[in-house]
Amino acid sequence: MLLRLKPVLYARIRFKVNNTLCIKCKGKGLCGRPRCPILEKFKSLQSIAPAISGDLVFGASPPAIFVGSYGYPRVSAGPLIPPFAKENEASAFEEPASWANMQIEDIISLRSHMVRANTNFHVKDAQSKENPLLVKTQELALSRKPVDTEAWFFKPPKQELKFDAVLTPMGPSGLVKNFELTENPKVPKKVDYLVYDTDALAKDAVLELFKGDVSAEHITRLLSIGLLGRARKIVPTRWSITAVDDMAGKELADRIKDFPWTSEIQLFSGTHFGNHFEVLILPRAYSFELIEIWLPKTVWSGESSWIGEDSEGYEGKKGYSSLAGGYYAARLPALEYLKNIKRQASVFVLREITPDYWAPLGVWVVREGMRKAFMNPPKKFNSLEAAVSDLAGRISTPKVEWVQQAKLLSDFRFQTTLDFFFKK
Repeated sequence: MLLRLKPVLYARIRFKVNNTLCIKCKGKGLCGRPRCPILEKFKSLQSIAPAISGDLVFGASPPAIFVGSYGYPRVSAGPLIPPFAKENEASAFEEPASWANMQIEDIISLRSHMVRANTNFHVKDAQSKENPLLVKTQELALSRKPVDTEAWFFKPPKQELKFDAVLTPMGPSGLVKNFELTENPKVPKKVDYLVYDTDALAKDAVLELFKGDVSAEHITRLLSIGLLGRARKIVPTRWSITAVDDMAGKELADRIKDFPWTSEIQLFSGTHFGNHFEVLILPRAYSFELIEIWLPKTVWSGESSWIGEDSEGYEGKKGYSSLAGGYYAARLPALEYLKNIKRQASVFVLREITPDYWAPLGVWVVREGMRKAFMNPPKKFNSLEAAVSDLAGRISTPKVEWVQQAKLLSDFRFQTTLDFFFKK
């Protein structure tokens, strides 16, 4: 069904795409429209999951929760429940690492079964114990394993799909009357300790959890539903995803600066859901750069291509990235790799998004795509020129169109020449 609908998706766009604005916006409403026309086209994929006829949904939550951003500071939040999912299969609905061998339509189909049980909260309600639905949502967020959950809705959940540039697709939603956890959540000791530590800053709690090998998805749940920090608030899921990537990345960047430089030029390559990654590791003090190339007829680009760049030096990122959440999602796996090999380096990433990426799946595609690239054996080079030439051979965009924006490559050439001059 989905494969037959793919050509229709582009035909349904009834407006002229401004690729610079659309790629920057990715559905946030910068064009002034109340609904994103690009995201609206995906509603043609409506009934992938069976329609829910009654007002009761029962299944094992992966666990998963969702906090919306619309109407902030009053937001909708609650658990995500795949109906009839058993405990031993529920995790697959929320683990991007397990989707590597799927197709885009498979992920949309899987996620279309995730029913959102919404309740309206004010973001400052995080520490209130008066709302039992919030308390139970927080209990679910604590768990590291699936929890059997049942929810009663005021009326059958609305059959629709929600797409977003940052978030993973989600299925039907409805206003929940009540829901119950029918078993006790399995809470890691580190999580239990930091959730009840109301003196720790949210940033410090996130970093402690990250060091304790608590998954990014679990940390995001805790931050989003207001379980971390001193002045606790409910945080929209899209914001907490990027916040966790950013805080974890900054922590790793500080740690790798104590390591010696890597001794050679390495090049990693990989492709993930129509996103192609080229990652250059250069022997030099830490810096990071990402170049994004959106080819024509990708999710946001319309009929023409678009190239964007952002970077940071040894002192880290100043302000919010012009490439939004994808920047932090790409940086984190690169820093994880450097931490694992105990080396410091400059990292240059080129991400080329092809028309095969025909539906937005969320920023996890970047994070997992980078991790997948690092799993492949690297090529090694004696010169930057040889590495860039090899890299360019796998990129469909002509080198002249993107290399001029590559500040890190230019700086590396200059520094290498300067080192050679002083050695003489």
